[in-house]
Amino acid sequence: MGKQTLDIKTVCECNRCLGCKTLHPQVCLINLENPGLEQEAVKFGFYAVMLIENGPDGCGCWGCRYDDYAYASMVFLTPGEVFRMSESNTLPGKGRLLAFHPDLLIRSFLRNYTFFSYRKEEALHLSQRETAQVLGCLGNIDEELHHAIDTHSSILLSRLIGVLLDYCMRFYERQFILRENRHKAVVKKTEELLDEYLVSGRAQGGGLPVPACFAGELGLSVAYFCDVLKFETGRTLEEFFQLRRLGIARRMLRDEGYTPALVARRLGFSSVQRFSWLFRKITGVAPAKYGGGGPVSPC
Repeated sequence: MGKQTLDIKTVCECNRCLGCKTLHPQVCLINLENPGLEQEAVKFGFYAVMLIENGPDGCGCWGCRYDDYAYASMVFLTPGEVFRMSESNTLPGKGRLLAFHPDLLIRSFLRNYTFFSYRKEEALHLSQRETAQVLGCLGNIDEELHHAIDTHSSILLSRLIGVLLDYCMRFYERQFILRENRHKAVVKKTEELLDEYLVSGRAQGGGLPVPACFAGELGLSVAYFCDVLKFETGRTLEEFFQLRRLGIARRMLRDEGYTPALVARRLGFSSVQRFSWLFRKITGVAPAKYGGGGPVSPC
């Protein structure tokens, strides 16, 4: 039987487990050199950001490929998430762990950083210069942690963590640019899946396909899939779905002789009136007159 998961509920407990002094009860920054944990996995009861200095074998376990930098990697964990580094150890052998309690940052603010919901295989891969920037941010956090706690401590720490996360958002966008070919393939596959969903008639119940269905098919987390789609197309899945649905509707009216009522029903519009209004708004032409300049013959 495997060893149990180490359940670390608080920042103070995290310091005790990793042999560090607690400088602030809601924030800690730990050097991961020889953490000495025997468990196969660790569960954090708080937000955790790991900077992992990659060894000579690279960082394949973090999803690093030919179009990524490989100087260092970063993984972001939400409270309650279980982390497994590899079969040989729980945490990286070299790097930094920043842990902070959810109450330190406003939760609505944290929702801006969707990468906390990415899988570890969707990690952020840094260049040498980016790594230096991250280490500088962590150094500022460490300096504030060593200051005596006063009325400014929590505010300054939350702002410094926010600056770090903003840089990570910038670096993820740069990573998306370098992964353009990979991500265009994601968009193309999404188009194919949406078209198949629509043509098959599964939309007749009026249901919008959920992101989880597509993310699972593509082997991605829901958050990463939605961010890739937004970055590459400028649209959410719902917006993308509506455009594909209208494209299929055009084809059905123009090439296949469907009536507007049948198109509306088959593609899951709430009513033929709603379909006609939306179709005319986008194309400037009523569905019944689309294609041949007159009513489409019934099939």
